[in-house]
Amino acid sequence: MQKLVLHSLLFFLLLACGKPLPTFDDFDLDTWKDDKAGCKLVRKGLIDQLDKQREKIKSLSEQEVVDLLGRPDKNELLKRNQKFFYYFLEPGPACGSYNNEFKKLMIRFNAIGLAKEVSIE
Repeated sequence: MQKLVLHSLLFFLLLACGKPLPTFDDFDLDTWKDDKAGCKLVRKGLIDQLDKQREKIKSLSEQEVVDLLGRPDKNELLKRNQKFFYYFLEPGPACGSYNNEFKKLMIRFNAIGLAKEVSIE
């Protein structure tokens, strides 16, 4: 009986540790996700609103970022398990654009998979 109570308590404790995803004010995440790689030029119009929300992305895990913003348009894995997610804000290479100068949201994750740096480049 004590084991059942202990396991139940542990289960509820683990459930309580989960945090909800942040909400973005004045930012339509469905519209964001629908403009994959920025090809429809919708993300370009959301840059100012996104810039105001950047701090809410910090300390999220990789999976939480994917749940919030969708799969990244590009990702990189560097030394010491640093990972970068890129979301194109203007038409990028996937849209047939050969312009190397396009704006993107860059999220840098540390070795334990938490967002440490969020910038618009």
